[in-house]
Amino acid sequence: MENLNNSGKLIGALLLGAAIGGVLGVLFAPDKGSETRKKIIGKSDDLTDAIKDKFNALVDNFKSEVDMVKDKANELVENGIAKAEKFKSN
Repeated sequence: MENLNNSGKLIGALLLGAAIGGVLGVLFAPDKGSETRKKIIGKSDDLTDAIKDKFNALVDNFKSEVDMVKDKANELVENGIAKAEKFKSN
């Protein structure tokens, strides 16, 4: 679960950095407005792709964690059943 918290912080930092970079890029852009808008659109597409990739990685990580918990729970149940059957037979 700590990995999910760290991933959330990473995504937040990524978004903040992209926003700050975008603002600074517009303020210091030597290009015409139309060129700057094209660059912003391109960067926003890149940011969208990066966010999608991070989100998909977060979801995959979460699914992996859930699968591990399920496997551990099944193992505990099987051990409990085996011990109960052993106790019954004695």
